[in-house]
Amino acid sequence: MVFDSSLLMARGLIGVTAGVLTFLWPGLTIAALVILFGLYALIDGITNVFIGVKTQPATNKRSWITIIQGIVGITAGVLTFVWPGITALALLLLVGAWAMVTGVFQIVAAIKLRKEIRGEWLLAMSGVLSIVFGVLLFISPGLGAIGIAWALAAYAIASGAVLVALGVRLRTHQTLSPA
Repeated sequence: MVFDSSLLMARGLIGVTAGVLTFLWPGLTIAALVILFGLYALIDGITNVFIGVKTQPATNKRSWITIIQGIVGITAGVLTFVWPGITALALLLLVGAWAMVTGVFQIVAAIKLRKEIRGEWLLAMSGVLSIVFGVLLFISPGLGAIGIAWALAAYAIASGAVLVALGVRLRTHQTLSPA
């Protein structure tokens, strides 16, 4: 397995950019995430109800499971707009879980790549940062929406900078190595 240094650097620059924008507009970031989730759940739910109500050609029956799934989606979408604070907390916990899982996979990848690339410790460090970030979100969910946004921004900038450094190191190594 070999990483493309350009893609790593692009991924890192996107992370740094997202982090800087989140620092500039933390409240907007949280509100946008909540609204996007609410809209997605609502539209997905409505679509599933229509799909479920439509008679299926193969069986000539309605799909009650799809209808129920749609009702759950509509309910989640409506509740998101009724209780955006609870939705923000749930999204925070989801981001925390995602960060921890991503971190574990990055560490595993770094261990597997230690004989193939130099600087694999940078990938492992990115994984450790992800895990620490996720754990902090679970330990202190009461930091508030702005604190959460700033923590996400700091993580995105730090992780992005580490990935840019890894990409630069790999690019330098690739240009020095004989083909």
